[in-house]
Amino acid sequence: MAMISEFLGQLSLNIGSHEPTYPTVVPAVDFDPDRDAARIETAIKTKGVDEQTIIDVLTKRTYAQRRDIAFAYERRAKKDMISALKGALSGSLETVILGLMKSTVQYDASEIRGSIKGLGTDEETLIEILCSRSNDELVEIKKVYKELFKKDLEKDVAGDTSGNFAKLLLALVQTKRAEPSAVVDYEKIDEDARALYDAGVKIRGTDVATWVSIMSERSVPHLQKVFQRYKSYSPYDMQESIVKEVKGDLQKSFLVLVQCFENKQLFFAKRLNEAMKSKGAKEKIVTRIIVSRCEVDLKKICSEYKTNFGQTLQRTVMEHTKGDYQKVLLGLCGPEE
Repeated sequence: MAMISEFLGQLSLNIGSHEPTYPTVVPAVDFDPDRDAARIETAIKTKGVDEQTIIDVLTKRTYAQRRDIAFAYERRAKKDMISALKGALSGSLETVILGLMKSTVQYDASEIRGSIKGLGTDEETLIEILCSRSNDELVEIKKVYKELFKKDLEKDVAGDTSGNFAKLLLALVQTKRAEPSAVVDYEKIDEDARALYDAGVKIRGTDVATWVSIMSERSVPHLQKVFQRYKSYSPYDMQESIVKEVKGDLQKSFLVLVQCFENKQLFFAKRLNEAMKSKGAKEKIVTRIIVSRCEVDLKKICSEYKTNFGQTLQRTVMEHTKGDYQKVLLGLCGPEE
């Protein structure tokens, strides 16, 4: 029982209360958890496992519905559905399906934990999640991280990173970002744009602390205007300035932040495109983005993808993946628009 209650115990649905959602996975109509549980039980018991049915059911239900199916399954089979799926599936398909058995917030928290624990840090994952999630999402992630792992996210991040890179990530995890305001403060916009320029391009070296505080404490609409204004002071735009001023993980983090402030769904679309087209397709990145965004904004990511790359995300998935992994990803992306 531990597994189910651990992962399905709390249902966090209040993510990003200020950000509209564009999910590809929406609640199934005429939903019957008992019928679904029976289908999954049969699929698991079938000789050789009927993966297609598992994909069809679980990619077309929201997390809240999958959770109901898991409870119905447990009542029927007297077994934990997550363990049963683990035993029946393997490889990439198993990774995706087990990911779908966590809420979006639980999934993000688990990915962060996975990137920190053990030998060495997976900075790429850490940067992608901490620098792309909204303030509201990060507040939830911290709470769920503590519930799942009995550890403090701030302490874990601090213990696993160092220098200015650590300072930036910690500032984000401290969730001090201002709420968007109805009033546009032009004076403050100008002041921040000037401060970013004075702390970077204008001087030798970089006053990273100023960049960190502005980028981790101001609201997103405010920062979008700051970056516009910044161009009237600096010969380089904000992203070019970041590349010139800082290096390594700090540079990567600032770039992800700025790209997400400017257009988060375009950031994810580009990342999916790079991951799928790189040698040895970076499956981990593809899985993480599609699983973590399917109930958040994957529909909009798909439309940014098509606008930018001239073909649909679904088409690219078909070209660069195969088998059950391809089927499960296409199930989550939904039909081509």
